[in-house]
Amino acid sequence: MKKVEEFEELRPLLFSIAYRMLGSVAEAEDAVQETWLRFDASATRPVSVKAFLSATVTRIAIDVLRSARVRREEYVGPWLPEPLLNDPYEDPARAAELADSVSMAALLLLERLSPLERSVFVLREVFAFGFDEIASAVGRSEAACRQLLVRARRHMQAGRPRFEADRQERQELAERFFEALSQGDVATLQHLLSADVRLVGDGGGKAPQLAKAVVGAQNVARLLAGVHPLMARIDIGFEPHEINGQPGAIFRDRDGKVLHALALDVLDGRIQTIRSVINPDKLGHLGPVADAWAVDQEVKRTRRLTR
Repeated sequence: MKKVEEFEELRPLLFSIAYRMLGSVAEAEDAVQETWLRFDASATRPVSVKAFLSATVTRIAIDVLRSARVRREEYVGPWLPEPLLNDPYEDPARAAELADSVSMAALLLLERLSPLERSVFVLREVFAFGFDEIASAVGRSEAACRQLLVRARRHMQAGRPRFEADRQERQELAERFFEALSQGDVATLQHLLSADVRLVGDGGGKAPQLAKAVVGAQNVARLLAGVHPLMARIDIGFEPHEINGQPGAIFRDRDGKVLHALALDVLDGRIQTIRSVINPDKLGHLGPVADAWAVDQEVKRTRRLTR
């Protein structure tokens, strides 16, 4: 098999490793491309192409994480991962681990880990790599990797969310939520939200965003019911879509450009967290991006006219 064919066969796995480590589609794609360049430049054939490429993309992602920490500490407002519509890597034997690990809640928990803890956790818990492969990838002994995994598990389990197991129930709840959203139905929205629901927006200083998280079913329901009918008046529409393996939707302006992505976390039959990514830098992989500032001004003008 030619080098390029071997690489393309493993590309989905490499992207999925990189995305879980970086929480960024663009950075993950860059890491995969750099992995190809290093593989292509290698004069010798590795014993295991999969092990070589996985180790290479992991090391690249670790370097990116270390340089990204300062940027994320200085980030304006809450930081959320870039929305992922489809995970390219599939493994029926690990479907549950793959789905759970790509959720926004899980990716935010991974942010708490050091780059080494994060890489060991992702390779072992999500992709079931052997400790010998992990040790080679991160440049530590197998014993050290086991210790890193113990610490990573402790951090992850302490904050791990519990999602509804029934996919169909999640989907039906999301459908009711988006129907109530489009109608501005405060009562139904409030009924579908958990008492301590959180609404979090990520504009990154580059788009209108919430000053801080909105908390509580009544507050969130009133805010959503007040804004979305106004958005509908100026032809902002949405299409339901899984976001990071959870129910959600992509919102578009009248020209079909992406305005923001909305993801829902469901717990005990209620929506626990609503995350909205509106930072244009995080939406480009979904298509042409709308001018969120212009949309915001148009919504405000519409509100004044309807009073």
